[in-house]
Amino acid sequence: MTLPVSKPCALLADKGYDGDAVRQVLLLQGILPVIPPRSNRIETIACDFRRYRDRNRIERMFNRLKQFRRIATRSACSTG
Repeated sequence: MTLPVSKPCALLADKGYDGDAVRQVLLLQGILPVIPPRSNRIETIACDFRRYRDRNRIERMFNRLKQFRRIATRSACSTG
């Protein structure tokens, strides 16, 4: 059984991916780039910061998962 894979409607990314080429490829594939513009960008590009806020939630979730992994891999016995 295969899971149905749907095409994403938007890509949430940080300022490191703010490039015209990246934006163009995403738009040609029908994906809305939600990337805040860099401070040195000449032309201003609108960003949906309400939608971009979800990226922060995802980053915090992965951070919490990494913390649990660190606790789970610690040894219960200490030598010394």
